[in-house]
Amino acid sequence: MRVSFTKMHGLGNDFIVLDAREQPLPGAMTPPRAAALADRNTGIGCDQLIVLEPAEGADFTMRIYNQDGGEVEACGNATRAVGLLVGGTCRIATAGGLLETRAGDMGIAVDMGEPRLEWDKIPLAYPMDTLAMPVGWEELENPVAINVGNPHAVFFVPDNDAVELQQLGPLIEHDPLFPARVNVNVATVTDSTHIRLRVWERGVGETRACGTGACATAIAAMRRGLVEREVTVTLPGGPLVIGWGADNRITMTGPATESFRGSFEWDHFA
Repeated sequence: MRVSFTKMHGLGNDFIVLDAREQPLPGAMTPPRAAALADRNTGIGCDQLIVLEPAEGADFTMRIYNQDGGEVEACGNATRAVGLLVGGTCRIATAGGLLETRAGDMGIAVDMGEPRLEWDKIPLAYPMDTLAMPVGWEELENPVAINVGNPHAVFFVPDNDAVELQQLGPLIEHDPLFPARVNVNVATVTDSTHIRLRVWERGVGETRACGTGACATAIAAMRRGLVEREVTVTLPGGPLVIGWGADNRITMTGPATESFRGSFEWDHFA
């Protein structure tokens, strides 16, 4: 059976979107099938595969599979892409919580919910100060730990372009300190309203953009008093605007793009 898909991206962070809200998929989306579809040489190719399904208490459910086939809780760039695809204002159920999207002058705005700051909500393997963790990996030290739907460790450095992220990213991602693994963010604050960011995404590797990483980094910088409550976070793929309101909720605003549509034979990707 052939299944239709939409290829989309947010600042170069790209997705395969399967819309199963009205017509269910022919079978279960398994980690091996997700990884096969995400393969850039033998599949369609993407950073994340997205499945939209019916939901109670929301407009629909969004399930997210990383490039390695592992299912994860949240993806900010994918949420913007789905908001563009569906249109209007959407309430989206994810494993990381309920998200809301709406179209605006600066692109698609996403209410990302409230940050989780407690050590056991990240989660970490044992209690510690999440605002200045007393740990380090080579030149990356004293990160901020935060969960914005999925776990992040944020390191502030003088020049994030100089960090060997290909080497240190997987080392930190798989450290036993992070039972659910972790996304690794290396950031440089350029002024009170701007941050430069690179992200090593668990199950993906270094990515051109990471919406939850931008949110986590902005909140970490705000908690440390380094930036104002609205900041532009510039990733290799482009900028996102992150705000942290008095109601403790995070808003992420930025572009999303539909690249093309197609179909594939379900049984070819087992």
